[in-house]
Amino acid sequence: MTPTYESAGVSLAKAADVVERLRAAVESTGARDFGGFAGLFPLDDTRLLAASTDSIGTKPMVARPRGKLRNCGADMAAHCINDVATTGAEPLFLLDYVAAERVDLEHVVELVAGAAEVCRAAGCALIGGETAEMPDVYRDGELDFAATCVGIVDRARLVDGSQVVAGDAVVGLPSAGVHANGFTLVRRILDEEDYGGDDLLAPTSLYLDDVRRLRGRAHAFAHVTGGGILGNLSRVLPDGLQAAIDWDAWERPPVFEWLARHVEEEELRRVFNLGIGFCAVVPDPGDALVIGTVERR
Repeated sequence: MTPTYESAGVSLAKAADVVERLRAAVESTGARDFGGFAGLFPLDDTRLLAASTDSIGTKPMVARPRGKLRNCGADMAAHCINDVATTGAEPLFLLDYVAAERVDLEHVVELVAGAAEVCRAAGCALIGGETAEMPDVYRDGELDFAATCVGIVDRARLVDGSQVVAGDAVVGLPSAGVHANGFTLVRRILDEEDYGGDDLLAPTSLYLDDVRRLRGRAHAFAHVTGGGILGNLSRVLPDGLQAAIDWDAWERPPVFEWLARHVEEEELRRVFNLGIGFCAVVPDPGDALVIGTVERR
């Protein structure tokens, strides 16, 4: 049987169902844009706070034995900052959380050092965090790393996808490799065939400078995380519109060729970024890498 994310133990459909089941409760508190890459909160009449929380999932189970735990710290910071950047916001600060069966100080130092490196590059303060030992929750040697990023954006400069129209171009920004999504399936494949390329555990690319250059002309931004390119673009396109992707428009990093030996193409597209870590929807792409267009359903 060809491995899938579902057979490895992760259901993308259930993740989508959770968002819908929780929507009424969350929106009853006055929240807006639930289910987006970042939540929005009105700071005053002219500005919004944008916030995102996420975890690096099971990537440390592969990275720690290979001495790449610092990359996971970078993953966490870049992931949350990228999510906040999809709104056009500037990141302000990051908070982190490390949980483990038993806290290993060296592991925590590696994770936080990786996160701090990305925060420095983004001009985002790492203002604090929390550690927790939970021997009845985590197995021996396992750990989790999560973070929350908060940013700020002027209402007039908010990027929310509402201006997207049919005919807009989808510009793709390259990923460094798998980034931090799909590792439950990756670990199943590693049981069948090892892979030593750097793009397996390369940290998530930080796209903040790209976003800054595109502000003012981008109609939408999408961070390609769990759910693949189409799944994440669908989160920022208005009803009645969809993205048509040219899957041959770019060269995939070698790690995806390795995965393709074990996973069907449809599943690869559904789970992984396949070499495109961030998308911008723009009316005029110029000389940027165009990977698709927006069309009516």
